[in-house]
Amino acid sequence: MKTSTSRCLTAALLASLSWVACAQSAPASPPENGGKPPRHEKRLAPPSPAERQAHFAKRSAELKAKLKLAAEQEPAWNTFISAVQPPSTPPRHPDPAEWAQLTTPERLNQMDARHQERSQQQAQRHQAIKTFYATLQPEQQKVFDAEALPLMGPPHPPMPPGHGTQRSEHRPPRQP
Repeated sequence: MKTSTSRCLTAALLASLSWVACAQSAPASPPENGGKPPRHEKRLAPPSPAERQAHFAKRSAELKAKLKLAAEQEPAWNTFISAVQPPSTPPRHPDPAEWAQLTTPERLNQMDARHQERSQQQAQRHQAIKTFYATLQPEQQKVFDAEALPLMGPPHPPMPPGHGTQRSEHRPPRQP
């Protein structure tokens, strides 16, 4: 009997000591990322027009060097670069106060006008790319196919995990 009682007391003492040890706070350790805020809290400012132009100039110079253009291809290159160059000023977003003053049909008309303008600009860029591509030799076309996509940019940034799933997976549809 003494053995089982002493074993129970020993087990209880060990359990309470381990609970006290766990309850103590761990020593503070420096964050793994050097004290920077977590990635999801970091806000990136959009690049300035000068930064965008500098990046575009660097990428286009790299592409031109890889293509090894002949003298007769230079005019097509210049036309291509002027057509795909990013605008010097970012697109203007509507002022929220002005937007709130508009009726729904007026908002839709403005959205349609902006959409048509962007579509026209995109069609002009596409035509300039096709025209330039036609001046390239087959070896140059392979280089262009591999290298030009970053110059023209992806259509949209990739979506974070969990976005783009069915609405019913997140919440039930609204009731009328």
